[in-house]
Amino acid sequence: MKGLRQARELSDARICYDHLAGRLGVETADFSTAHEYIVLSDGGAEITPAGTRFLDEFGIHLSSLNSTGREFCRLCLDWTERRPRIAGALGAALTKRCFDLGWIEQIKHSSAVIVTPPGRRGFLETFGSACSRKTKTAPTFRR
Repeated sequence: MKGLRQARELSDARICYDHLAGRLGVETADFSTAHEYIVLSDGGAEITPAGTRFLDEFGIHLSSLNSTGREFCRLCLDWTERRPRIAGALGAALTKRCFDLGWIEQIKHSSAVIVTPPGRRGFLETFGSACSRKTKTAPTFRR
């Protein structure tokens, strides 16, 4: 049973290098593209003016990300969801902001993260349905 729990935790929410992955990462990317904050292009993804305003209100200032010397915004295919998530400097900044807000915590000895109770509220209020998986057994995200 321990292996199943660990697999579920990794599928629900984890860190891939320095950005959100799993269902949480994909839902965050889905929200951003559905609201046209990020527009997909052949080369990856671009932030729209509305996206810049949204991210600024969320506490991520894009001007500070341009100086990192790495790819600004790209999509990364999630291996559990088979859908894209946000990577690059923007993906790292989103993840850092979620840690700073106390919305996610790293599970010891794992790349999995849990969404905290304040995180559940924050993700719901900020990203709509992010972390909204429903199950009949136990909550997906736990503290």
